[in-house]
Amino acid sequence: MANLYGLVQGTARGGVPLARVAVYKVCWSDGCHDADMLAAFDDAIADGVDVISILIGFPIRDYFRDSIAIGAFHAMRSGILTSTSAGNDGPHLASINNFSPWSLSVAASTIDRKFFTEVLLGSGKTNKGISINTFNLKRDMYPIIYGGNAPNVSAGYNGSKSKYCRRGTLDSNLVKGKIVLCDALANSGPFYAGAVGALMQDDGPKDKADSFPIPTSYLDPKAGRIFTSTTIFKSYEGPHKLVPYVVSFSLRGLNSATFDILKPDLIAPGVHILAAWSLDNPVLGVWGDNTFVPYNIILGTSMACPHAPATAVYIKSFHPTWSLAAIMSALMTAALPMSADINSEAEFAYGAGHINPVQSLDPGLLYDADETDYVNFLCGQNYTTKALQLVTGDHSTCSGLNNGTAAWDLNYPSFALSTSSKAFNRTFTRIVTNVGSPTSTYSPVVKAPTGIEVTVIPSVLTFSSVGQKLAFSVMVEGKLDSFMLSASVTWADGVHQVRSPIVVFLVA
Repeated sequence: MANLYGLVQGTARGGVPLARVAVYKVCWSDGCHDADMLAAFDDAIADGVDVISILIGFPIRDYFRDSIAIGAFHAMRSGILTSTSAGNDGPHLASINNFSPWSLSVAASTIDRKFFTEVLLGSGKTNKGISINTFNLKRDMYPIIYGGNAPNVSAGYNGSKSKYCRRGTLDSNLVKGKIVLCDALANSGPFYAGAVGALMQDDGPKDKADSFPIPTSYLDPKAGRIFTSTTIFKSYEGPHKLVPYVVSFSLRGLNSATFDILKPDLIAPGVHILAAWSLDNPVLGVWGDNTFVPYNIILGTSMACPHAPATAVYIKSFHPTWSLAAIMSALMTAALPMSADINSEAEFAYGAGHINPVQSLDPGLLYDADETDYVNFLCGQNYTTKALQLVTGDHSTCSGLNNGTAAWDLNYPSFALSTSSKAFNRTFTRIVTNVGSPTSTYSPVVKAPTGIEVTVIPSVLTFSSVGQKLAFSVMVEGKLDSFMLSASVTWADGVHQVRSPIVVFLVA
């Protein structure tokens, strides 16, 4: 039975249990280098993998300087989908790490699981915080010391620094044998100072729980200061009120390389995931931590991302001839719609919505694309031939007959329009391929708020065979009274719901 010291007990299994996994190491003690990542892409392509999942990202703002985008482009040529993690330093806008249109970008959502850690005060009062605390203090009470009153003076620190409990700022002689109260979320400082436990308080997000090397609870400042003797209980599992919700650490769009390509593409579970863990590494990876387990509870877009390639492999097992763009389309158009009521960044947080594996098998219609489409897209981004070839690695050119395709006309399953003025007017063109019933008729269902008018032409798509392609256009016009407006268009035939988000937003 998989669990972490009794927490989250259950059966562990992969997304596609019969799939084979090949692992390519690209990161070392001195970082993750472009040459190693590109070599791993080459090896994976040569090995004939079906899907690549890469859980790395850098704040790069140009395709031809991005080794992951370049590697994914070469994988695309071989029909291999690359799934990337959005990144973990959110929630600022325009911070997403991986955003090329020929790869899938996955952000992290919560699941119906949260961990609570109660603190018993000497007065008998109980405060409830969050953390993943597997330690048991057996109700023994320990004195509290405020980090600001225990500075490591010999190292040059004063209370204005030590109150945050960063490593090296605390005086171990004052802290040892006590529970430290800290004014920030600090991982290892109290541990290295010899504290028995730690209570941490600040105004940071409380939408996820972290693990610590000593008993710890992360409290809301509204609970008030704690100066009495205290004990910290082992964590327990409870429901998460915001489900699904794009967690605060997940990086957000917009796509800083190409404003008019919406990223991320979708979200998947990435918080409080019970995952297999190497017995060679301690739970926290902190020197001096001697807890070694086969399963750990971890979080990150690196937990969210693997859900997408697992689903992609699942789709490919049923539809082996589908292109990577077709699989991306199935994942995105079948995604469960999300609400801006709980994620104010809307599509810049969750893209097309929450991954929906079973529905992705039968999407009805697909937005397909190939290498030529992506090359034309790059030419439309005003790339020179020299810069283009840094991505493609061949003799492609941006001249003559190939003068490029505007980003809003790339056959992508979402619609994004950046505008420098509040008034806007734009027509998008798309082509869909029928993979549902041989004879079917689809009608568009538009959802749009005040301020944006969406017109779809033609008003009906009638198919007579599987594989048939039909074109349509989407006209959006209106006036922004805020930073962004969100709408959607869904092609429906009574069986399938092929939904695409529409986003219009202001840029400087």
